[in-house]
Amino acid sequence: MAVKTFYSSMLTFIAGNDALNRELVSTWLIVMVAVSAACFIISELTANYSQVDKVWSILPGVYSIITLTYSATPRLIIMSVLVFTWGFRLSYNFYRKGGYNIIPWKGEEDYRWKVLRNYPALKGRLRFGLFNLFFISFYQNLLIMLFSSPLLVAAAGKGRNLNIADALSAVLMLGFIILEALSDNQLFSFYQMKKKAVPVNGKFSGSLAGGFMKDGMWQYVRHPNFASEQMIWISFYFFSVAATGNILVWTVIGPVLLGLLFFGSSEFTEKISSRKYPGYEEYKKAVPRFVPRLFKGSSGN
Repeated sequence: MAVKTFYSSMLTFIAGNDALNRELVSTWLIVMVAVSAACFIISELTANYSQVDKVWSILPGVYSIITLTYSATPRLIIMSVLVFTWGFRLSYNFYRKGGYNIIPWKGEEDYRWKVLRNYPALKGRLRFGLFNLFFISFYQNLLIMLFSSPLLVAAAGKGRNLNIADALSAVLMLGFIILEALSDNQLFSFYQMKKKAVPVNGKFSGSLAGGFMKDGMWQYVRHPNFASEQMIWISFYFFSVAATGNILVWTVIGPVLLGLLFFGSSEFTEKISSRKYPGYEEYKKAVPRFVPRLFKGSSGN
């Protein structure tokens, strides 16, 4: 009964009383719950907890396709093309790092899950299993659905013509997709050099000496790829503004929660890096986390 009430409340919050949009949101919720359950079961059976990582770049495209079957408006087509562009690029990056395997549930696991499994508060099959259920599997899938949700608003506001906010959203999103691609390519090249898979030729010499990436885009912010990913979905949010004419729309929940996730993730990653690399603390003091420094006198964030 409680689950049914929660489901009904969520439908009302997201879709209002429009029958077609309620049907669309119901489909989204069914997909989200089914994928969450599959990620949980597979990760528990295989002890590979990167199952959500595998679908992170795929699910927004799935939501786009579902939404287009309900309402293939010019706005939704533009949004979907951008989502597919982002998803293809990010999926390729995940693939080349060994994240995908011909056996779907295999592939490289994110090293941070192994570290977390050894934390005293999460140690043990039951405790980490609950963390896997509620945070890794369910919450992260809910988050993917939420930052994709401007598609729902665009479907509901299908009568509103394309406008300057659509153009701004599209240009910004594409720009940050390119920036994310550049930063991921630099990081991938660095790790290939670090493994001595390719010649160094003087490139990233400072990073290779220190053991961690601090050249290229990393000389301006400590996590240019994370910063770009957040900005991609902030840009996508503005399609909600274009579709409704309102500056503040409920879909802002997605990018806000995504920002909190990346802040926590970067904090955790940096604790690991600080333990591994003697120079990382100095790098933290010199270079901001996500936002490039405008004035040299500013301290890192």
